[in-house]
Formats: sequence, structure tokens, C-alpha cells
Amino acid sequence: MCIKTAVASVSGDRCISPVHRAKRDAPLWSWQNCAMTLSARPLRACIDLDALRHNYRLARQLAPATRALAVIKANGYGHGAVAVARALAPEADGFAVACVDEALELRESGIQNPILLLEGSFSPDEIGQVDRAQLSMVVHSSQQLQWVLAARPSRRLDCWIKLDSGMHRVGFAPEDFASVHARFAACPHVGALVAMTHFARADEPEHPYTDQQLAVFGQALAGLRLPRSLANSAAILAWPQAHGDWTRPGIMLYGVSPLPDGHPLTADLRPVMSLESALIAIRDLLPGDAVGYGGRFVCDRPLRIGVAAVGYADGYPRHARDGTPVAVNGQRTRLIGRVSMDMITLDLTGIDAHIGDPVELWGRLIPVNAVAQASDTIAYQLFTGIGRRVSRSYVSSER
Repeated sequence: MCIKTAVASVSGDRCISPVHRAKRDAPLWSWQNCAMTLSARPLRACIDLDALRHNYRLARQLAPATRALAVIKANGYGHGAVAVARALAPEADGFAVACVDEALELRESGIQNPILLLEGSFSPDEIGQVDRAQLSMVVHSSQQLQWVLAARPSRRLDCWIKLDSGMHRVGFAPEDFASVHARFAACPHVGALVAMTHFARADEPEHPYTDQQLAVFGQALAGLRLPRSLANSAAILAWPQAHGDWTRPGIMLYGVSPLPDGHPLTADLRPVMSLESALIAIRDLLPGDAVGYGGRFVCDRPLRIGVAAVGYADGYPRHARDGTPVAVNGQRTRLIGRVSMDMITLDLTGIDAHIGDPVELWGRLIPVNAVAQASDTIAYQLFTGIGRRVSRSYVSSER
């Protein structure tokens, strides 16, 4: 159930549940570059750093003429921003985060790569932090522009000018872009400039809206010689004409496709996180027995059910429907009954299962997108919703 790249190369042992291994030998998982906090509760997120590096390299291969900013905002999409940054630092062209606090965490952990603030500064006072930490920042509004022009930094500030090409959240209007660029270019303490935009529907490869945004972006930049950044993960995979000079791979770094099932390029992505728990109880129920809060699931025949230690307080989606896929002992089965704060109930029909046996909520056997679809949400929300009491372990065969 857990990630085996380091296991196979170092110990030759198969992965077993933390509960079983703790009973057999201690300490748990002492390999180089793998850190794990063992607690009595058998729930963890196992992060495969080799898969992470593979996915970053894939993003580079798909857009070989560009540089790639690895997007690690929101604590590395729930994977641990510092661990992710350290794994990618030797080869990443830079990192992108949402805000100064996220950037400073990386700097304080020793990350020296370029870092871009995707939302820019939230006050003029933050410009000083941007300066001292040697960050780059997106500028998407006239207010932010004024803060930059009024600043007195110790070095030249590199800025990414955001154009609203059709997302209609933030960014300068296309008709204003040339004059905004001129104001940046005339400022002596502004350094390198990049023009950027963001796509609203790049995850719909057949929809014409991305082509429309590309046309708006191209028209707004007509006559301006600026590096360009347009492509998120979906555009890297499906819109090669949008690759520009800088790409911004996000969700694909973590092994999740933003595109509809079946797109040929997504088969090369490797899942990075396996969310794993274990069985803590097994029950035999009779026809007519109801399971869990509200009795949402009622047995229509004798059933053997298992209880796993994970719930919505850990980030497992409360609205997961009956039938949501899960794996027990490496065998695919289903969720039955409403998700509780700390526990879920599973159908053990046809599975040789015992208390302590491993349960994969998502990972190599259960695609996180399958869980998201069964819960009316997206993988992004599942990853970033992982709770504080879920420990993370990191596995890598690279030094």
C-alpha cells in the first residue's frame, strides 16, 4: 500500500501497515531522505519524492523551450511545501507561491531558487519583505502598481504583469496593458518584467475559450518584447501553443491530471501522495442493519464491514457517496455509510482482511480523482484539506 521505490531499493521488503511493522521491528523507516512520525493512530500521507521529480521533468519535457516555475502554494498542495521545494531545488527554475508568508517559509528553510508571489503584495509594507527576501511578484492591479512605483527597495524588483485575458478575477484590462508596461519600464527600481495571464478553461481541450484568451493576450502584447507566461498544468498538457517562455505546473506535479479521463499525455503522470490508514474494527452485519450516522446505507444481505481510522477531520470528504472506491489489502472495495469525523466504514465482501490491515484512501491503487468525483469536489481540495493530525512520510531513492 505504501510507496515502494525506496523500500525495494533499500530493504527489499514489501510495504506493510505501520501497525504491523511497529509490532515486528523498530524503529520504523530509517532510510535516507525518508522521515516519518509514527503515532498510535495508523493514518499518514506517504509522499513519493521520486514521483514528484518525475512529474516536474515531464512538465519540462512537454515544453522544452520554456522554463518552469513549480507551483507549491498551499503547503505544496498539501504535500509539504518545504519538503517539495527541497526535492525539486536542484533542478527547478523557480517556485511559485501565493503570498509572502509562504515564500519566507521557503527562504528560512534554505531555498535559494527564484520565488514568485502569485498574488503579489497585499500592502505596501510587504514590498520591503519582497526586497529583503529577493522575491519576484505578480502585479495585477493599479493599487499594486502604485506600491511598486513608490517603493524604495535596495535592489531592482522583478515583476510579472498580469493581464486579464478572460478569467475576470484579477489583472489589467487588455487595452491598458501597454501603458501599464510603459510605467513599469520607466521606473528605475523595476528589474526584469514578464507578461502573464491565466486560463479559465484550459482543462477543456475542445472548448474554444482558451484560443480566445490566447488571441486577447497576443493582441494586448503586440509590439512588446516581453517574456510570456500563460500555461498552467492543463495548458502544458493540452495547449502547446500556449507554452510561452515560462510555464507554471501545479497539480500535475503531484501526479493528478487536470484533463478529462483518457487524454494520452496524462498516463505518464505518477501519483505522489498515498493517503493510508488501517482497519481498526471488523463487524458482521445482517440484512436490514443500518451503518453509521443517519442509517444512509442499509445492508441488503449479510455483510462483513470494516472500520478505518480516517474521517472528515483528517480531510477525507464528508460528502463521499456510498460506493466511493477504497482499497483494503491491495484490493479495491467501496465506502458504505456516511463519513464520520474520525472513521469510515468499508465493505469487506470477498476480502481476506484483519484488524491492522492497510487501507488506501487514494494513491497508486485508488486515483484521487475517483474519490473527488464521488464526492462532488476536486483533487486540489482533497490534497489541501489534509488535516493537521495526518503525519507525512517522505520516500526517495535519490540523494
